[in-house]
Amino acid sequence: MSGFDIQDVFALVTAIAVVASILAAAMPLLANDKLAERMKTVATERETIRKRERAALANSQQGGRASLRQAQKPFIMKIVDKFNMRDAFADKQSRTKLKQAGFRSENHLMTFTFARIVGPIAGLALAMFYIFVVIQPDYPTMVKVFLSLLFAYACYYAPILYIQNLISKRQASITKAWPDALDLLLICVESGMTAETGFQKVASEIGTSSVELAEELTLLTAELSYLQDRKIAYENMTMRTGLEGVRAVMTAMIQAERYGTPLGDAIRVMSEENRAMRMNAAEKKAAALPPKLTVPMILFFLPSIFVVVLGPAAISFWG
Repeated sequence: MSGFDIQDVFALVTAIAVVASILAAAMPLLANDKLAERMKTVATERETIRKRERAALANSQQGGRASLRQAQKPFIMKIVDKFNMRDAFADKQSRTKLKQAGFRSENHLMTFTFARIVGPIAGLALAMFYIFVVIQPDYPTMVKVFLSLLFAYACYYAPILYIQNLISKRQASITKAWPDALDLLLICVESGMTAETGFQKVASEIGTSSVELAEELTLLTAELSYLQDRKIAYENMTMRTGLEGVRAVMTAMIQAERYGTPLGDAIRVMSEENRAMRMNAAEKKAAALPPKLTVPMILFFLPSIFVVVLGPAAISFWG
């Protein structure tokens, strides 16, 4: 090897192994407490719900007169509201997607809107600078402009793809822990707890399995405590998760409170159905493994097997 000997290669591999070992040992110490962080965020959201409902109640008692004290908006929010860019780039579906991804405040909506507005402009400028100034390829001008516009288009949809990825991860975590949460809720309900107390107890216990589900159940408890119509709280839970299993349980909760049906029986049936749905999803995922493993086996496993099996025969033949 020109410029390298076996000792240099061995030293490089040893250094990489030492760094990897140190990082593997330090990762648990550097990991953040996601449950405590999310619960702090939920506490802030709970306080926001309380203030909003108290303001609405005070407004109704004052005959609909608006309060003279209004919160000051950030500068960016003023600009977006002035040019009416929020409605153009963040519709109702975008708001729902942000809530399903765990972003509920107006600041999150503003950041999403700002990213979709500024992202394409910055991407177009960066792409044109890189193509026309840095690399300067031997392409026609229209091709260069088309590549720049294509990169700007990708920057426009990058926030949407990022939010969709967060939604998928969040829904997978909630789906995995939802049947266990229903079992815990059934135990709480059959022991005589109310719905609010049961959800609060389940949220404190399920946090080790799914931080996202604990966060949503804590928000549900807050809305059940402060909203005048409990049906809205259950519907908001369905909207924030976007899962069919959660929607069925929330519908059963609404019907149980409206018609007085036993809540324990409905939760027991829903728990069995959600557990069966989770098992079917696992079986479906396991059934899809053989086609996915075909290409890696052909590219990586079979050549190694051929080398091990035919290697000695080739050595003896050519030797």
